[in-house]
Amino acid sequence: MHPLHPTSDSPPGPAEVPPVRPRLLLSMGPGVADRLLDARHHTRLAALARTDSGLVAHDLADPAPEVAAALADAEVLLTCWGAPPLTDRVLAAAPRLRAVVHAAGSVKHHLTDACWDRGIAVSSAAAANALPVAEYTLAAILFANKRVLHSAHRYRGLRAPHDWLHELTGSGNYRRTVGVIGASRIGRRVIELLRPFDLRVLLYDPYVDAAEATRLGAAPVPLDALCTDSDIVTVHAPQLPATRHLLGARELALMPDGATLINTARGSLVDETALLPELVTGRLHAVLDVTEPELPPPGSPLYDLPNVLLTPHVAGSLGTELHRLADHALDELERYGRGHPFRTPVRPEDLHHSA
Repeated sequence: MHPLHPTSDSPPGPAEVPPVRPRLLLSMGPGVADRLLDARHHTRLAALARTDSGLVAHDLADPAPEVAAALADAEVLLTCWGAPPLTDRVLAAAPRLRAVVHAAGSVKHHLTDACWDRGIAVSSAAAANALPVAEYTLAAILFANKRVLHSAHRYRGLRAPHDWLHELTGSGNYRRTVGVIGASRIGRRVIELLRPFDLRVLLYDPYVDAAEATRLGAAPVPLDALCTDSDIVTVHAPQLPATRHLLGARELALMPDGATLINTARGSLVDETALLPELVTGRLHAVLDVTEPELPPPGSPLYDLPNVLLTPHVAGSLGTELHRLADHALDELERYGRGHPFRTPVRPEDLHHSA
């Protein structure tokens, strides 16, 4: 089997190492592979690995015979959303497995302690998946400060001349303050995307010191100060026991009248029972791509409030953006075949404070 040193940070050298084509099995939820891989990806995958790209394992605990045979021979698993957990039993049936290349973000749903105990090398496309979420957030920030949702609703109702300059006094994107909660991959990309604009950026993240926050382009502040001083509060922290209801009634009450909350992280980070009264009264605005529960009940006010933009968890990769994830995964597979370390490895110690 080909040597691999997944913890090495050294850049790859010349391509003097002849590439190998490891045996590979696709493992993800039903229908995911059809959206992830186009004809170009199938061609490249065939050049990089020995695999049946039409065989996709949805169940590894009780696999069909052809899946069991492929799993027993696989050196690499190419996974994505809906991949089944790699339990002790599954790993026992995959004695040759040495690497998992995940064409999506978090690996917590299918990577188990048994994988780390066995020393399996893992790569994730979390950085690639962060980009569309950050782009969605940037658009939401600029539209929220401009009061686009409000003016669109009002315009639809009025259908007549109106003094918009008077009504929208105080709106706009000049010298407004954006508070970013969490210097995750997405949070960092949001800060980067905000650099060309005349905006002040605050950052709350207990794992980031003042020097690093300044280097990122944000002023480090406590959470209370961020909520008090921000026109926009955007949430990018991971879902952990410690971050459940990170924004509760007290924090939301600190936000100034007319401020906007943006949540593209996880619904559990915001106490929705505390948020709803703030939205129903119109004191706060919100852009919510995630909620708790993920699908609000049919009678939820979130569907109809004019100061709420509610979207069905679409900020992450979809449509053509899935091809970016596939490109990233195949780049990592090529590095593996040449004996180079993964460019975006996942290490177990990082999972305690990441998504």
